[in-house]
Amino acid sequence: MNLRALAAKAIFEVLEKGVSLSVALPDQQKHLASGKDKALLAELCYGVMRTLPQIEKRISECLAKPLKGKQRIIHQLLIIGCYQLYFTRIPSHAAISETAEACRQLKFEGMVKVVNGVLRNIQRQLSPLSTESDTLSYNTPAWLIKRLKEAYPEQWQDIIQQSHERPPMWLRNNRLSQSRTEYLAALADLEIEASEGCSADAILLAHPKDVATLPRFHEGAASVQDGAAQWAATLLAPQANELILDACAAPGGKSCHLLELEPSIKLVAVDFDANRLERVQQNLDRLSLKAELIHGDAANIDSWWQGGQFDRILLDAPCSATGVIRRHPDIKWLRKNHDIEELAELQQQILDHCWKWLKPGGTLLYATCSILPQENRDQISAFLARTTDAKLDTLSQQHSPQDIGWQITPGQDNMDGFYYARLLKATD
Repeated sequence: MNLRALAAKAIFEVLEKGVSLSVALPDQQKHLASGKDKALLAELCYGVMRTLPQIEKRISECLAKPLKGKQRIIHQLLIIGCYQLYFTRIPSHAAISETAEACRQLKFEGMVKVVNGVLRNIQRQLSPLSTESDTLSYNTPAWLIKRLKEAYPEQWQDIIQQSHERPPMWLRNNRLSQSRTEYLAALADLEIEASEGCSADAILLAHPKDVATLPRFHEGAASVQDGAAQWAATLLAPQANELILDACAAPGGKSCHLLELEPSIKLVAVDFDANRLERVQQNLDRLSLKAELIHGDAANIDSWWQGGQFDRILLDAPCSATGVIRRHPDIKWLRKNHDIEELAELQQQILDHCWKWLKPGGTLLYATCSILPQENRDQISAFLARTTDAKLDTLSQQHSPQDIGWQITPGQDNMDGFYYARLLKATD
């Protein structure tokens, strides 16, 4: 099927059905044989998600009436066409003709003239896209802009700008395979430019690469993991022979890193999503690591665990993912304002329950890929206020010792937005 038709289908799945782009895009890419075509499909879909309000405004100005019902997929197709005209180097005639052909392949022959007419009208009048509101200026929903203004009154514009940047590619060196210095040398031998990150195993590539081109990647020499996420295992600091719980483990990057740091631990990795748990096993297998995988609810450990309390717990809590919008721009349109309070309530339930399963003297690392205080600083502050045997352990990476945890904002040291708080449980 025509590449633009596949793009329209993917965008339709996201915007009309609430499917994440990380699911919808591969479903359409599998219909393409060429790597170049798959890359273009991704570029169109990700680009649309980054610029959606402005493009939709431009389309609405050219339509006599909104497209509804079954015709919504043609609306998505027009968005794809408009994005090509404004943001790609694809020749206008090719963008329009291919998009019109996609309309036929989607079996809307009667709409071909509409698609042609709208896109040709836009081409003739390629006027600047609207910036008449904050949502249009920043291509970000108003509710999120409001929350960012409140949380980061001096930084909010920079945070939004960073969320529109194309994300860098980070690797985690597998220290069981070689030292980071040795892996950097192996990359240099292949003329792959890379540099050390702030944490001990982090490597930042100057340019993203297909993992198949990386030295011994499929043998487990390295993994793809953002620099911010790589701090989780380091901050939890596993010790020999400890019993450790990774409470929301999928897709398994942090589980694997814990085992790379200390192979003697007994690691229990649990996740609520059975399909995502399969990814954890795949990652473990590639790295020749072993953990006990359990399909279960971290808010109800009693229902699936008959062992003792854990020495350490990593709680990478379900969150809004507002810190990783540059990697997943569809988050802006899938998340709603009311989700934040609902997620904060779920985080509280999981945190309180996991705490019961932590040994006296144990360590719990709370983590999210959110940048909103309601899920991070405020969540931990409330937990400390109601939990008498909990103490916040100051992290050396914090901006100030008075901060409640360590908030990383998007783009800081080229990392994603992330939050960490290390909690210590009093001894009996």
